[in-house]
Amino acid sequence: MKRKTFDKIVTSIGAALALFLFVAAALLNWGATFANDSVKSQLENQNISFPAEEAMPEATRAQLAKWAEMKVTTGEMARDYSDLYIWEHMKASSIGTIGKEATYSEVSGMYMGLVRGGSTDTAQIAKLGELRQTLFMGNTLRGMLLEAYAFGTLGLIAGYGAIAALIGGIIMFLLTVAGVVHIRRTPEDATI
Repeated sequence: MKRKTFDKIVTSIGAALALFLFVAAALLNWGATFANDSVKSQLENQNISFPAEEAMPEATRAQLAKWAEMKVTTGEMARDYSDLYIWEHMKASSIGTIGKEATYSEVSGMYMGLVRGGSTDTAQIAKLGELRQTLFMGNTLRGMLLEAYAFGTLGLIAGYGAIAALIGGIIMFLLTVAGVVHIRRTPEDATI
């Protein structure tokens, strides 16, 4: 096979790969921008803000202090609000009402057991009903915030992917240019 023919094939593949990487970089950048903008706009619409530092749960205050009195607008902020603020309040509510940490399903089971069992302890039924509602709302908000965190993380990964694809595309473009230069310098009669 003639060297020039081989070089043209390899250079053409390199050019196609460079084009593919540039397109991938553009699409990944679009995806990253879309995810980040969507997360930000949706969280801004929720109008959720961190409290002042002194009002934060003591157990997580050190981790949350960086967000004091800020509006939740990023996936990372949503995760921290969910896992370090809401979750702590849910645990405190549970401990304050029944003396131990409990999940929504555990409290709901206790509540339904009293109601279906015909209990006449209306005070306990009311306390469990309120805790059940609090835990349900907390779980619901946590789920929505953690979904925003997941999409924000996917946007971040897509952004890194866009940078990697762009760098790869530039490298392949430069190698393609080098291949074209090499083809021009290769003698017609050279073989491999």
